[in-house]
Amino acid sequence: MSKEFRAAKRLSPRRIGLINKIDDPNADSFAGELAAWLTERGMLAERNRIEAGQDLLVVLGGDGTLLRIAEQAAAHGIPVIGVNMGSLGFLTELAVAEAVTTLERILTEEAIVESRMMLRVKLESDGRGQASYALNDIVINKNTTDRLLRLTAYAGSEFITTYHADGLVFSTPTGSTAYNLSAGGPLVYPATDCVIITPICPFMLSSRPIILPSSLTITSEFIGRNDEESAQVLVDGRHFVTMHSGDRLQIRAADHPLLLLAASERDYFSILRGKLRWGNREDEGGGAAR
Repeated sequence: MSKEFRAAKRLSPRRIGLINKIDDPNADSFAGELAAWLTERGMLAERNRIEAGQDLLVVLGGDGTLLRIAEQAAAHGIPVIGVNMGSLGFLTELAVAEAVTTLERILTEEAIVESRMMLRVKLESDGRGQASYALNDIVINKNTTDRLLRLTAYAGSEFITTYHADGLVFSTPTGSTAYNLSAGGPLVYPATDCVIITPICPFMLSSRPIILPSSLTITSEFIGRNDEESAQVLVDGRHFVTMHSGDRLQIRAADHPLLLLAASERDYFSILRGKLRWGNREDEGGGAAR
C-alpha cells in the first residue's frame, strides 16, 4: 500500500451519510438529532445510505457497524468517522458527548485521515470466483467437524507450511486487536504494511503467527480427509463461503483503503491502554521513556 498512512485534509463536507446500528433505538434517535443539526447548518444529511458523491460517513454504533459498511465506504473513497454508542471501540473511538464538537471542527478545519489497509479475498475452485473485502480479518475455521483442519499457506509462490489447527486468521494491522489477538497473534501498529497469519489452536506448539509484507498474495488450500469435510470462511465476522477439499483461498491487499478519521485526542496507544487495561506510566512509577 503506497498511500501515506496519515494526512491532514480539509474535507469541507456538504453531503453527509449517517449510518446507525440496526435495531438500536439509541443510535437511531441520535442519528435523527445529528441529521437535524446538520440540516440547520446547510448540510444534506442522508440516513442509512452509502452513495458515491457523499463527503463523509458518520457511523453510530460500535465497531461491528463500521465493519459492516467498510467495503462500500472504501470502494467510493468516502471518509468515515465512528461514534461509539457503548464502550470505547478501537474503530468507533469517538464518544457520544464528543460527536457534535468533533463534527463542528470537521466542518470548518482540517481533519486527520488515516488510510487503513483492507484485504481482498477470493475463492478459487471449480470456476467460481467470489470476492469480498475485510477491514479486520479473514478467518477459516471448522464447520461442524471435531477434527483439526489441514490448511496449506503460500506467500506468493513460496510454500510456508501446512497448518493442523482449528483454523487460520489472516489479519490486517487494524484487525490485529480482534480475533488475531485472542488467537495469540501480535499487536501490529496500523500504519504497518503487512498481513498477519495466526493459527487457531494449532496441534504443534511450533506453529506460530507470521507477519508477511502486504505486497505478497497469500494462498491457502483446504485439504479435507473426504468429500464431506468442509470449513467456513468468515470475512469480518460474516459468513462468506464454505470451503471443500481442494478449494483455495487467495488473499491480498485491496486496491482501496478505508479512509478513517482520527477524530479524538486519543492516540492509538491510549486506546490500547484503555481497551486492554494496560497500566499507565504514572501507575508504574515511570518517568520519561528510556
